[in-house]
Amino acid sequence: MTTTRFEIEKFDGETNFNLWQVRMMAILVQSGLKKVVTRKKPENLNKTKWEELDGKALSVIQLCLANTVLQEVLMEKTSSALWKRLETLYATKSLANRLVLKQHLFTFRMNEGEILRDHISQFITLLNDLKKVEVHIDDEDQAMLLLCSLPPSYKSFKEILIYG
Repeated sequence: MTTTRFEIEKFDGETNFNLWQVRMMAILVQSGLKKVVTRKKPENLNKTKWEELDGKALSVIQLCLANTVLQEVLMEKTSSALWKRLETLYATKSLANRLVLKQHLFTFRMNEGEILRDHISQFITLLNDLKKVEVHIDDEDQAMLLLCSLPPSYKSFKEILIYG
């Protein structure tokens, strides 16, 4: 029997929580532990086995957290409680979080010499973060924000797209 090893960058509170969360859930799915974290206990599973799986899921998540984040959630004793606490801390839909994300989007700029593909990828990440906290930016505004984020060297390109 072969084992597949998955690696994920430890979440340090600074990196993108939404992307880390997607990767972490993928690891939990591959490990057969997603149901434990989402609290979907199969009826045919006894309490002891469920607690054993929960301990495994808890440890998998804890091992993927940097020390600073782990200290914030150390008191959580189940994987589902830990997952919920991380969401509360880092994926909150509070007004302050929404405003900070909007500020990042509205002040987002590409530096000269930066690769356009990387810039667009970062832009899409910002939009996905906003979507996750239920902020909708319509397509026309997204296009204009992206065009406005481009450096002066893209002036002709921007004018062609705007004026046709």
